[in-house]
Amino acid sequence: MGGAFDQAKETALTEIKRIGVLAHPSRPDTHPVARDIAATLCQRDIEHWVYSNWDEGSVARDVACSDVVMAIGGDGAMLRAARVCAEHNVPVLGVNMGWLGFLTEIQEPDDCEAGLDKLLAGEYWIERRMMLQATLLEERRRIVGCYRALNDVVISGSVFGRMVQIAAYIDKHWATTYNADALILSTPTGSTAYALATGGPILPPELRNILMLPMAPHLSMDRPIVLARGAAVDIEPTPGNRHAVVLTVDGKVEAELGQNQHVCITSAEPVSQFVRLRERNYFYRSLLDRLEPRINRHGPQRMTFE
Repeated sequence: MGGAFDQAKETALTEIKRIGVLAHPSRPDTHPVARDIAATLCQRDIEHWVYSNWDEGSVARDVACSDVVMAIGGDGAMLRAARVCAEHNVPVLGVNMGWLGFLTEIQEPDDCEAGLDKLLAGEYWIERRMMLQATLLEERRRIVGCYRALNDVVISGSVFGRMVQIAAYIDKHWATTYNADALILSTPTGSTAYALATGGPILPPELRNILMLPMAPHLSMDRPIVLARGAAVDIEPTPGNRHAVVLTVDGKVEAELGQNQHVCITSAEPVSQFVRLRERNYFYRSLLDRLEPRINRHGPQRMTFE
């Protein structure tokens, strides 16, 4: 996997025969868009399936025998779709109906037909992005649960604003003990999400490094750390915590850490895959258009390089 991931930007699939369509279960406005996409696929004689109400377990079988899955919504919809599709090595094509749409590729539902034309004509490429695996262990060896994240894993108090004390180990060696509201372990994808809001650096999506940064640290390490590729992080609440410590994965609270429990975070296999219809150097322009919407990108500062 290392060599393939280093390239990060793969060529198109050989042939697309079956496409899945996932509307957002809690966004009824995405359901008509899913039906319209299905109608377009019918006109093109492409085998397909559509789900409006779904969870990761209910769609796994259909995902496994698909070539591409289209996810409709915002970045939250993309996170859900990417997790289930990664398990079956299926790329995701996102249709934006959210606010920012960092991960989506088709920016308006009205552009779906043109996007499908490009997809079926082979005018696309596949981008690979790392995921995290968070393994909850008890007594340092017994696995209690395993969770995958495309954005981030967060260790925090169960009560908002209550500081927690947690020890961080990098590659099994103690690094530091944080006194903070939370500790964020982020992928490069997640570096433009929660991690960015807490002052972290922006990492390009093709990297395979874990970003570790505390939220509102007090009298402890206050700088983000970009770990070496392949590093493992163990996070252990100290005995002095007065409140429960919880594990949150891609925004969903997954577990409360009990006594003698800790979380091990590593890069995960497989990786997530996204269908891209834009040029291969899209990331920085897309990012800055969202972060600096008032800047005139067509002004005199615009240059063309050979």
